[in-house]
Amino acid sequence: MTNKAAPLALITGGFRRVGAAIAAHFSDHGYSLALHGHSDIKPEEALQNTLTQNNTQWQGFGADLRQADAAAILMDAVINHFGRAPDVLINNASLFQNDTVDSQTQESFDAHMAVNFRSPLFLTKALIERSDRQVSIIQIIDQRVRNPNKDQTSYTLSKQAFAESIRTQARSYGKQARINGIAPGFTLAPDGFDDTHIARIAGAMPLEINSKPQDIAQAAFYLVHAKAVTGQLLFVDGGAHMESYARDFEFM
Repeated sequence: MTNKAAPLALITGGFRRVGAAIAAHFSDHGYSLALHGHSDIKPEEALQNTLTQNNTQWQGFGADLRQADAAAILMDAVINHFGRAPDVLINNASLFQNDTVDSQTQESFDAHMAVNFRSPLFLTKALIERSDRQVSIIQIIDQRVRNPNKDQTSYTLSKQAFAESIRTQARSYGKQARINGIAPGFTLAPDGFDDTHIARIAGAMPLEINSKPQDIAQAAFYLVHAKAVTGQLLFVDGGAHMESYARDFEFM
């Protein structure tokens, strides 16, 4: 039995890392949650504890967002389980791989565009078509769209396309949906980063801090409830978008 009084949020990539922080924040504020994962749909430990403590109504859904029909299938699965369309969609799932213009392949480009651009656009479309009320949609982008570097070319191009879609979709759907984006900076270190490397990256930011998962979660919650805001891209990045870095943070 689901709690139909609680608003419902669908969060892609919602079991791990930044997605898990967003899910925990919305759980703390009384939301029911539909959490998507590529294949593993078991929440990380901290998120599981939050869901349990809050007695959150939630369900996990697996979907490979590279597949052309994944968006519609996922949305229908969520609606069938909860008996209603989500009030909120947070397109957080992302594919991130290293390539450059020299090593880029059509296969890599297509995969990044499918996961990072096509699927969130069609999840947005699927939700709006199935909802009878105004919905709020948050697109998770990347600060590098403002000042790109030469690394992770396919990823960067897909996020640039995704960022440009926000205003177009917000204008096209009008009052049916408020569509906004968040552009995080360096937030969670990959394996192999030591404290010195992380501190060096923070020191290169205008605010001399790196963004944290909780910063992204707070920004998402604000945008979901900012009733007069649509078509905006909010940089939550320690000021990184105001700088131009020659290489990705990995190489700093």
